[in-house]
Amino acid sequence: MRLHEKNAESPETSLGRDQVYANNYYDPDIAHSGADYDEDLHVQCPSHITERRLITKIDIRVIPILSILYLLAFLDRTNIANAAVFGLQKDLHLSPTGVEYNTALTIFFVPYILFEIPSNIFLKRLSPHVWRELPWDVLEIPASTDMTTVSACMFLFGLVTVCQGLVKSYSGLLATRFFLGLAETGMFPGCFYLIGMWYKRSEAQRRFSFFFSSTTLAGAFGGLLASAIGKMSGMRGYNGWRWIFILEGTLTCVVAFAFYFLIPAFPEDAKWLGEDERAYIKARLRQDQGRSAAERKITVRDVGNIFKDFKIFVGGFMYFGLIVAAYAYSFFSPSIIRSYGFSPISTQLHSVPPWAIAFAFAMLIAYLSDKTRHRFLFTLIPISVAIAGFAILLTVHHRPNLQYAALFLVAMGCYSAMPVIVCWFNLNLGGHHRRAVGTAWQVGFGNIGGIIATYAFQAKDAPQYKRGNRDRSPRDLSLTEFEKTEKGDMSPDYRYLL
Repeated sequence: MRLHEKNAESPETSLGRDQVYANNYYDPDIAHSGADYDEDLHVQCPSHITERRLITKIDIRVIPILSILYLLAFLDRTNIANAAVFGLQKDLHLSPTGVEYNTALTIFFVPYILFEIPSNIFLKRLSPHVWRELPWDVLEIPASTDMTTVSACMFLFGLVTVCQGLVKSYSGLLATRFFLGLAETGMFPGCFYLIGMWYKRSEAQRRFSFFFSSTTLAGAFGGLLASAIGKMSGMRGYNGWRWIFILEGTLTCVVAFAFYFLIPAFPEDAKWLGEDERAYIKARLRQDQGRSAAERKITVRDVGNIFKDFKIFVGGFMYFGLIVAAYAYSFFSPSIIRSYGFSPISTQLHSVPPWAIAFAFAMLIAYLSDKTRHRFLFTLIPISVAIAGFAILLTVHHRPNLQYAALFLVAMGCYSAMPVIVCWFNLNLGGHHRRAVGTAWQVGFGNIGGIIATYAFQAKDAPQYKRGNRDRSPRDLSLTEFEKTEKGDMSPDYRYLL
C-alpha cells in the first residue's frame, strides 16, 4: 500500500496545510490524523479490535442514551393528549367544542420552530458539563464540543412538565406549553446531527430509525403509564391528569442528572475511545462523507451559503408533509379512540398497540433500506400505508374495529417514513457546519406542520373528524349544465383518469 505523501508548501499552494476560510483556521488533515491511508482513502482498523466490535461499542454508548433522551422529550411533549382523556379540559374550563385545547397544543411550536437553527449552533458553543451564559459572540462559535450540556435542557423540560401539572387556569397552561417548546428546542435535530457524525451513510438508517422510533415507544409507554397513573385520581386532591404531568416530568428530571455524565461527545472529543480508535472512526467517515471540518467555526456567511442550495428547502418540505399527519395522530389518537366508546383507562390501553406495531414496522423498513442502500422507495411504501389508513378513517364511520385497525396503518406509515426522510437528507449534507444548519432547518421548518396538525381534529368534528381526515367530497355548487361545461375539467363533476 503506497501511503499518500504530504507535499511541501509551495507558491502554488500558498495556504499550505493551514488554510483560511472566512477568517477560520482549517486543518485539512484533522479528519484523519493518526490513521494511515492511501490515495484511495482506504483505512485500517486498529489491530486490537475489529470494525464490527468497534461499531457495536459505539452503538451501545451513543444510541440508547440519545433514544431514551428523545423518548422522554416526546413523552413530555405529547402526554397532554393522555391528560385530556382524564379531564384536563373540564378542570381548566376549556370549551368542549372550542379551540382552546388546540391553541394550547399550537403554542408549543412557536419557540420550537423559531429557535431550531440558533440552538443547533449554540450547541457547539457550550462547554462540557456546564451551562454557560448565552453566547453573544455567536459569530465566533467553535465547531466541536461535548454534548453533555443538553442534559440541562432535559432537566428544564422535565421541570416545565411538572409545572404543567400544577396550573390552575388556561393562561397557565399556555405559558407552560410555550416554555416546554423553548426547552425542547434543538433536542431532536441536535441528536440527529450527532448520530450523523458517527456512522457511515450505508449503516446509519437503522440507527436513525431506532432513535426516531423512540417516539413510538414513547406513545406506547405513555399509554401504559397514563392508564396506571390515571388510577391515582383524587390522591392529594389532584385529578389523574395532573399526576400524569407531575410524575412523568419528575422522571425526566431524575434521568437528566444521570445523563449529565453519559451523553456522548462528537468522535473528535470522545474520551471513551482510544486515540487510534478515534483516528479510525474519523478516517472512515472522511472516506464515506468527505472532510467534516470539525475545527471550523460557523459564521453568518456559512449559514447564508447553505441556504443558497435549493436542496435545503426541499428537505424542509419533505419533512413538513409528514409532520402534519404524524403530530395529528400523536396528539389526537387517544381522543379518537375514546370516541369509539371506550372508558378512559381502556382508551389508554388501546392506544398502545398501534405504537408498538409502528415501532416494529419502522425497524423493518430501516433494515431493508440499509440492506439495499436505498431511501426513496422506502419513503413511498410507508407513506402509501398511511394514506390507506386515512382513507379508511375518512370513509368508514360506524365500524369501530375497522376504524381502530386504520389507526395502526396511520401510525405505521407516518412513523416509518419520517426517520428515512430525515436520515436521507441529513447524511447527504457533508461537514459539521452544513449538517448542523441543514438538519435544524429541516426540523424547524417541518414542524410548522405541527401547527396545522393541532387544528386538524377539533372537538366539534367528533366522531367522524372529516376535517382532520381531509374530506373533499363534491359539494352542490348550484352550477348549471352550461357553467359546468364552461369549466371543463375544473367542474366539480369531472373525474380525472389516474
